[in-house]
Order: sequence, then structure tokens, then C-alpha cells
Amino acid sequence: MDDRSAPDPRDGLDGGASSVAALALSDRDRAIIARRSRIGLFQALAAQAFTGMLVVLGAWGIAGKDAGLSALIGAAAYFVPNALFALRLLLGYFGPKRPGSLAFFWGEFLKLLVVAGVVVLVAWRWGGWLNWLAFLLGLLGVMKGYVVLLALRRLP
Repeated sequence: MDDRSAPDPRDGLDGGASSVAALALSDRDRAIIARRSRIGLFQALAAQAFTGMLVVLGAWGIAGKDAGLSALIGAAAYFVPNALFALRLLLGYFGPKRPGSLAFFWGEFLKLLVVAGVVVLVAWRWGGWLNWLAFLLGLLGVMKGYVVLLALRRLP
């Protein structure tokens, strides 16, 4: 009979005889990478604040005060939890142990859970006068703030 067992994916494409050496980073290299990631967090937050304020000002100018306030609430519903999450990540860089990927994914999950809770709370509390289009545009404007970094070619 023919042995059709699949090769072990941990062996790589060349059957385990890898000619690529492991990447070794010096302390200086690690510091440069950590600095770039901290700067990238600040750039992403600044881009999100910028796009959020553009949506708020646009809604205010086009549809009036209630629409502008609705867009501001929508932008804040995503920006505030995101800024707190970024602060948590930044504080982790200064501690003895760097934040790992598991901390990032749990933080992202909790952030999205808080955003969903805020949206439900806003709908329950102020759903009567809220301009839903402006609210959702404010929320999406902040969510897609990184597009500004893409357009300016400033992604970290």
C-alpha cells in the first residue's frame, strides 16, 4: 500500500532541513521596535480623533446641532474605549513584562464589548432625539481613522 500521510507542517517546506537562521534581535533593535509601536499607537489615536472631528463638524454643518451632538456621541462611543485600550498597552510597555498577543486579543474583545454596551445604552437612553445616521457615521468615522494614515502613507 501507498503511504499517503501528510508531512508535518512544523518541518517546513523543505522537510525540516531549513537553511534560514533564526532571527536574533539585539536590545537596541527591540528598543527601536518598541518605540515605533508606541508612536504608532499615538498616530492611530490622532488619526481617529481627526476623522471623528471631521464627521462631527460635517454633521453639525449639514444637519444642525442635534446631528453634530449625535455624531460626537458616536465618535466618543468608539474613541474612548479605544484610547483606554491603547493606554493599557502603553503602560504594559513600561512594566517588567511586555504585553503579549493574548493580552491584546482580550483587550480588543473587552473594548468591542464596551463599545456594544455603549451603543445599547445610547439607544435606550437617548434613542428618541438621536440622529442615528450621524451617530453611526461618527462611530464609523473613528473606526476607520487608520485610513487617514494609509492615505498619508504614515502607517507604523
